[in-house]
Amino acid sequence: MSKLKDLPKHEMPREKLIERGTVNLTDSELMAVLLRTGTKGKNVLEMSKDILDKFPKKKLLSLDFEKLSKIKGIGSGKACLLLAAFELTKRALEVEDSNLPIILSSKDASAQLQEICNAKKEHFVALYLGARNQLIHKETISIGTLNASLIHPREVFKPAIDCLAVSVVVAHNHPSDNPEPSADDISLTERLQESGKILGIGVIDHIIVAGKKCCSLKEKGLMAAV
Repeated sequence: MSKLKDLPKHEMPREKLIERGTVNLTDSELMAVLLRTGTKGKNVLEMSKDILDKFPKKKLLSLDFEKLSKIKGIGSGKACLLLAAFELTKRALEVEDSNLPIILSSKDASAQLQEICNAKKEHFVALYLGARNQLIHKETISIGTLNASLIHPREVFKPAIDCLAVSVVVAHNHPSDNPEPSADDISLTERLQESGKILGIGVIDHIIVAGKKCCSLKEKGLMAAV
């Protein structure tokens, strides 16, 4: 392994960036500027090349904190730095991941719930959204009879924390084919919204589907605005 300090000064990534601008740096050199230090046995340029060989740039941009921080040589501190750089770039360019559905209405949400519309048992599902309302994760929280006491907030919000969701849409189906919310549905929604306030994760709607019918508690004015 050659040491980075043994390179000519004009070939060191940071000095090269200052003298020649970012467009004259390779992908590995740009990554090295962000990571700053290598690992035992590899300098930062070698480590950066290994990372980019394993994770092409588009794939790297899609990694969450947990996966990014587990890459050898990155760890939690560098993962935070990379994620912040990736997100700032996306926002500056107004980039949306075209592979992720955008949830802006009850219609958008119900389109992600087709598998439970005609289910014979009640399924409680959570749709986890990113900063631009993109669907970043979907999880079935419970299957069976639904009431306010059987769904615990921790079961809803643990996945939200794990996937760094900004907000969540909760949903369930009514096998009766009547999508109108029950008192338990309203009570559960209030409970989840209160828990979300503490965590800083907004519960922005509760969707009930029943066959081809759909009911939004938000649109019916049955939940607090977020």
